[in-house]
Amino acid sequence: MELDATDRRLLDLLQTDAALSNQELAAAAHTSPATALRRVRRLVDAGLIERRVALLNPDRLGHGLTALVEITLDRQGAEHLDAFEQRIASDDEVQQLWRVSPGPDFVLVVHCTDMPGYQALAQRLFTQDANVRNVKAYFALKRAKFEPRLKLPGSSRSG
Repeated sequence: MELDATDRRLLDLLQTDAALSNQELAAAAHTSPATALRRVRRLVDAGLIERRVALLNPDRLGHGLTALVEITLDRQGAEHLDAFEQRIASDDEVQQLWRVSPGPDFVLVVHCTDMPGYQALAQRLFTQDANVRNVKAYFALKRAKFEPRLKLPGSSRSG
């Protein structure tokens, strides 16, 4: 799908604040409300906008421990990878789940209340799974950057 300047402005604005009303969005994008609404619907239908969410502060909600976890499985057949992925993805404390290569089979981003909370998660998800060969966890000390914004094709904006 080709994106013109209006599409890019709308996407950029929505990446900054998806809670903008259609009127606010149209004004900021220098277009009419009808055009903004039609264009946003088209971007949603085309799959460029997956969903609109609120980003919550994990520390203020009692999720003070963030861990990046590498998982390596013993058996890496498609059925084993798919089964592990499905089981892990259903856990509420797993925020992101990536199947990666080379190296470990999966990288997870998890948010837990504290170290005992992580220990419970590890027991529940990794220790009891006979196919998990190796777990390597990195615990975040500081979030230096968190920006879900994507650079848009044809945009001169960098980071």
